[in-house]
Amino acid sequence: MKNSELSRRSFIGGTAALSAATMLPNLANAAKPNSKFNGVQIGANIACFVKMSDGSAERMLKYITQCGISSVEMRTNEAEQYAKAYAKTHPGADPMDGFKALRKLYNDAGVTINILRVSKLGWKKMSNKTIDYYFNAAKALGVTGIARGLDINEAAAKRLGPIADKHEMMIGFHNHSKMKADAYDGGILSSSKYLGIQLDIGHFVAGTGQSPIPLIEKFPDRILTLHLKDRKKDLGPNMPWGQGDTDIAGVLQFMKKKKLTFSADIELEYQIPEGSDAVKEVTKCLQFCKQALA
Repeated sequence: MKNSELSRRSFIGGTAALSAATMLPNLANAAKPNSKFNGVQIGANIACFVKMSDGSAERMLKYITQCGISSVEMRTNEAEQYAKAYAKTHPGADPMDGFKALRKLYNDAGVTINILRVSKLGWKKMSNKTIDYYFNAAKALGVTGIARGLDINEAAAKRLGPIADKHEMMIGFHNHSKMKADAYDGGILSSSKYLGIQLDIGHFVAGTGQSPIPLIEKFPDRILTLHLKDRKKDLGPNMPWGQGDTDIAGVLQFMKKKKLTFSADIELEYQIPEGSDAVKEVTKCLQFCKQALA
C-alpha cells in the first residue's frame, strides 16, 4: 500500500476512535495516556487547544489526556501563567517552584512536558539574563530542550551556542516554509553541540517541495523534535492529513525503522470541520500515527 493511500485511510479511520473522547476525564482517576507506538513518541503542541481553552495549563491538560497524548510541547505563555499563579498562593516560593509544580501536575496525569517553546520576543530583543531564565525554567519543567523559531541564522547561533553550552541543554531552531533545504548546513549548528533542529515537516515540504527524510537522516542527533502537519507543495495550505503532499506516514515509519527517540508532535493547523473540535481532530491525528507505526 502506498503511503498516500495509508495516510488517507488512517486519517479517515481515526474517526472510529472519537467516541471514547467526548467527555473530559477526571484526571485523578483516569487511566494514564500512552502515545508511544513501537518506540516512537507521538506528542502534541499545546497550542492545538488554545481556541478551546481558557488559556490555562490545567484546562489544556484535560484536553491532552482526553486525546490520549502522553507528551506535550509546552509554551512559555501557559507555563509562566501557571508559575505566577502558583507564586501568589505559595508565599516564599522560589521563582522556579511554579514550573516544578506544573511539571508534577502533568506527570501525575501521565503526561511528560517534553519541550518548552519560547513564545515571546525574539532572541535579538532578549538579554542574556532572560535567556538564562528560560533555560532554568526548562530545567525545572524537566524538558529535553527549548524550541524557538524565526531565527535560523548564524548570528543567533553564535550568540546562543555558548549559553546552551553553559546550561548543557539543546535549543532547537524551528523552520518555517520560506527556507532552503540546506538551511541547517554551514555554520548554523557549528557553534555548539547543543544547537539543534525543531523540524516542521509540513512547512519543509511546502517550502522546498522535498521529502524531509534526507534531512532527518543527515542530522539524527541534532533533531530536538518534529512538528507533524500536512501541507501542499509550493507554499500551499495546511490540509487534513492525507490530503496534502507531506508523507507523514513515511516519516514516522522511518523513525520506527531507525529507532529515533525524539518526539513527533502533532500540530493542528488545518481548518477544523464544522461540527468537530480540536480534541476530535487531534485524536484523529493520533490514531493516524498509531496506524502508521503499527
